[in-house]
Amino acid sequence: METSEKIKTYGAKGFREKFLGLENPIHKLFKTNSDYFFCLKIEEIMQLQYPVPPSKHDCHTLIFITSGTHILKLGFEECLTNKNEIIVVPAGQIFSIEHINSKHSGFICQFNPDILIGKYGNIDIINDFDFLKISGNPKIIVSEKDAAFITNILSRLEVEYLEAEKINLDLIQTYLMTLFCEMNRNTVKIPKGGTAAEVLTARFRELIYPNIKTNHQVNHYASLLNVTPNHLNKSVKAITGKSATSWIDETILLEAKYLLYQTTLSVSEIAMQVGHEDQSYFSRFFKKHEAMSPVQYRKMIDKS
Repeated sequence: METSEKIKTYGAKGFREKFLGLENPIHKLFKTNSDYFFCLKIEEIMQLQYPVPPSKHDCHTLIFITSGTHILKLGFEECLTNKNEIIVVPAGQIFSIEHINSKHSGFICQFNPDILIGKYGNIDIINDFDFLKISGNPKIIVSEKDAAFITNILSRLEVEYLEAEKINLDLIQTYLMTLFCEMNRNTVKIPKGGTAAEVLTARFRELIYPNIKTNHQVNHYASLLNVTPNHLNKSVKAITGKSATSWIDETILLEAKYLLYQTTLSVSEIAMQVGHEDQSYFSRFFKKHEAMSPVQYRKMIDKS
């Protein structure tokens, strides 16, 4: 079944208008090209008027905290970002903000993925920076020495955004690449020659999102990875503490909750969107994990 309704994914302007309020003077800080790139101090703009339900953004968002604590959810996991820590929300990642907190400072930098393609970059650049992948590790803990370098880069990006009449995209791209390289120095990565289970698990997690609407079976992913389903399950469980099936189920459930929040699609249409042709089976699946039906979940949202 096809549906004409577009799934809700926010652009920068739409997100600000929705969660900061139309009359908020903060909007004056944003230029006409801020949907493509901006870098500002987080304490100046993260004055949310409402909690953010499960949402997606079409840009990458990088938050660097210099004092206090920032809290958001990426998927099902709550992420606390403290001083000298960075959290990255990749474009297309489902996130939510349940607790409105303005007692932190730092920088927020948002940029369209296309900005990384051009004079000094290419479409494969994401492979060098794991934190830009939905399946990657979004949290970077920065050393005290490197925090000073990162602050300098973000300050320079902020100046370029606020003061330049026309943003020099080549310059922005160069600064971003430098920033990412500094971040890479502080990331916890699978070492070269890392265990086979670590590599296999990382590759499996990268495959889930692009395949979630069509394939839910562990044996499908095992086939793509040229291993047996049993071997894939054992490897994923050993590295993450959760089975491959759990990762697939959580991804289906998260996408369904997002659609129940952000669209008026019927339950049967949502079932199709997450790869379940049988609405009854989808409803039983949802109730098993959430202890309520999709219809009850949506009613609960409407009351909140």
